[in-house]
Amino acid sequence: MEKLRTVVESDFEMILKLNEMEVQQTSPMDLDRLRSLVRISAYCKVVTVQKQVAAFLIALREGAPYENDNYGWFARRFPNFLYVDRVLVDSQFAGRSIGSKMYSNLFAFARAERIGTITCEYNIDPPNPASRRFHDKFGFKEFGTQWVASGTKQVSLQTAET
Repeated sequence: MEKLRTVVESDFEMILKLNEMEVQQTSPMDLDRLRSLVRISAYCKVVTVQKQVAAFLIALREGAPYENDNYGWFARRFPNFLYVDRVLVDSQFAGRSIGSKMYSNLFAFARAERIGTITCEYNIDPPNPASRRFHDKFGFKEFGTQWVASGTKQVSLQTAET
């Protein structure tokens, strides 16, 4: 049985493991960075399957004390937004719509908080077609692009209305 709930510290080890497995699509994260992100997040949830962390999502509101090129790009353009810093689903749980359930809950949260725009980015060089397809389903549109990670990745900066 799947359960969506708020992240607790006992989830950190699995969150770090999932992030490491997909680090080429996200970015490195150690325990200190995870603790910081959880502390400043507006939305920080996991989905568990039989008490095992199967997925996580971390999102931040505008005005968060977060040093990040992509978050900063959106902060310069939007006075009110919710930024998806990372969302990952363990590959062993692929095809169960867990990511979609998390995003549906995220959009409901944003509407309840009167946040009109959800923002995120995904890699376009090197390409991440799975993320593109996933975000297209939720109405995300490209608002811009930029090179990050010392010019090793180009991202599509995406927005969706709630």
